[in-house]
Amino acid sequence: MTGREGRPRRILVAGGAGFVGGHLCARLLADGHSVLCVDNLSTGRPRNLDGFAETGRFDFVEADIVDGLAITDPLDAIVNLASPASPPDYLSAPIETLRTGSAGTLALLELARAAGARLVQASTSEVYGDPLTHPQTEEYWGNVNPIGPRAVYDESKRFGEAACAAFAREYGTNCGIVRIFNTYGPGMRTDDGRLVPNLIMQALAGEPLTIHGSGEQTRSLCYVEDTVDALVRMLERVHLGPVNVGNPVELSVRQVATLIKELTGSASSLKFVPTMIDDPRRRKPVIELAERELGWWPRTELRAGLRKTIAFFAREREALRR
Repeated sequence: MTGREGRPRRILVAGGAGFVGGHLCARLLADGHSVLCVDNLSTGRPRNLDGFAETGRFDFVEADIVDGLAITDPLDAIVNLASPASPPDYLSAPIETLRTGSAGTLALLELARAAGARLVQASTSEVYGDPLTHPQTEEYWGNVNPIGPRAVYDESKRFGEAACAAFAREYGTNCGIVRIFNTYGPGMRTDDGRLVPNLIMQALAGEPLTIHGSGEQTRSLCYVEDTVDALVRMLERVHLGPVNVGNPVELSVRQVATLIKELTGSASSLKFVPTMIDDPRRRKPVIELAERELGWWPRTELRAGLRKTIAFFAREREALRR
């Protein structure tokens, strides 16, 4: 799958109406491929798919992968992005999250096996939990609380990785695992609940910027177009992984809030609230494997990416006020 110069492929994107999914569908269509988007719209939005049908190479099916997919058409590849991804979403739907990450992933793996398709599993940096090793390499097994509230997401993603590895060993299924670190950019919901949209919306409204704990916990922010580029490159390989996909520039939450204040010109104060349960204290990916196997590294500088994201949220806020 090499873009416009390569043979067009038929690719199923599960969770394609979500934030990253919508951007991935757009990229695949721009590269000349045919896309089948499957989403139950529990957190995804049809507006993320606007204009895609006009290409004549895009189909949308509203369905839940947990129920299985009766697809008999040829498929070249599958990308599994189906899952609530923000803490407010998965904490409010814990059983749905667990089912999506387990039964849903198994259903897609069976489909990939039957179709002879490459399946790329979107895992997460949350498999590392609150890491005892820093920075995080793919060899680190993680420090996850299996019965904490966040475990419904963390452990479902860990299960998904185990399932992909088992299918690869048992059936020779062509699987690839990417561990996605914090991703941001235009297209996120205003009520997404993750760090960047929360801080931007508060800054634009002149409200205090909410910081959980001391604000010294760190994050590594990767612009969505860079994350999508890594997914596309993983589709083109036969590497199982897992492969870290993220920006190795580490910033404290306080630094991120201060930068967003600066870029929005906001006079908002910082408001410190209690730490979230099992909130990871440090996040920084080692991306040497991605550089070597995928020829990938993030190309979007944080300020440039945040300016685009702020402009998007400013438009969203204005539309909400009409």
